[in-house]
Amino acid sequence: MSVQVGSVRSRADLSAFIELPYRLHANGTPWIPQLRLERRLFLSRRFNAFFKHGEAQLFLARRGDRVVGRISAQVDRAFNAYQQNDWGMFGFLELEDDQEAMDALLEAACGWLRERGRDRAVGPMDFTMLDECGVLVDGYERPPMVRQPWHPPYYRELCERAGLAKVVDLYMWELHISGKENVLPVIWELAEKVESEHGIRLRRMSRRSLRKDLDVFAEIYNEAWSRNWGFVPFSKQDLDAYAQELHIVFDPDWFMIAETADGRGVGAAITIPDINQVQKLMKGRLLPLGWLYYLRRRRIIDRCRVGFLGVKREYQHTGVAAALYAEHFHTSERTRVKWGEMGWILETNTPMNRAMEGMGGRIVKRYRMYERPLSAENGGMGGP
Repeated sequence: MSVQVGSVRSRADLSAFIELPYRLHANGTPWIPQLRLERRLFLSRRFNAFFKHGEAQLFLARRGDRVVGRISAQVDRAFNAYQQNDWGMFGFLELEDDQEAMDALLEAACGWLRERGRDRAVGPMDFTMLDECGVLVDGYERPPMVRQPWHPPYYRELCERAGLAKVVDLYMWELHISGKENVLPVIWELAEKVESEHGIRLRRMSRRSLRKDLDVFAEIYNEAWSRNWGFVPFSKQDLDAYAQELHIVFDPDWFMIAETADGRGVGAAITIPDINQVQKLMKGRLLPLGWLYYLRRRRIIDRCRVGFLGVKREYQHTGVAAALYAEHFHTSERTRVKWGEMGWILETNTPMNRAMEGMGGRIVKRYRMYERPLSAENGGMGGP
């Protein structure tokens, strides 16, 4: 029976779209289910801030009555305006080991993007590079942390046989508190001098002032990350939505700002205690006991994801980054969280990757971003 691809149009279609990865990965894999309610809100044009500056279409692939795959196609106007390009994106890629389904899903997504004047399809990302992104190509045995996807090995094979070409790999680095002796001594030396020599100190964000602190963070992020591949600056709407999400996982031990004596933010770190450890127990549902696991999360979580750590360019020689690194080790010594992963970090970001080596880290996961040109000549088929 041939594969048929159609747009998600009804509530039943949306439920099938959300449910597919639970069926594919729930048994015998490291995959961790997210709350189904959260997935519905994330895909909602009313609640997700992405739709303030973007549009998207979801697709399902079926063989008869059986759903065998899914994909999204999206256009991010904020990304296109900042990067001055006409790229489109695809994401939410989940499917059985079925090349026909992969080819059909990708062609549906590329066709939708081509109709909107896009000249390239890049992904996967759900919906942006700040969400789950990339196809897992190394580290299959490890459970995903918060906002990390997990895929079996055949996903990479299907993507590459479908003609998708690699753009860049994203690294996740593992760091352990027990590995302090592996940290280069210069890290500790720079951290100790940052206040005495440069007048820069670290402070914790607070729940009460979180939204205000995110404005400071965004100023740092929009400068420090501006040269990264796939970057788009935070807007006010993005920050409003991000603040609401962060309240759910906020931990004052791990949200840090580095500032000058006159209170100007020059560096920041947002580290998320890995809520996936709790979601594994919740099994995608709040009821009957999921809410109880969430309330007890501080007794469960022993790992974290360092999602954002950056310094304004004019202060990158002062040791601010070293101070933020060192503070993570100090915090880990007095909390339950004893290890974590940092990233993603672009494989081309040599300074950050060298810094992770200097901290005694090791690469434990790689995610791959792919692309396909959408010129009329190749019709979106057959790769670059």
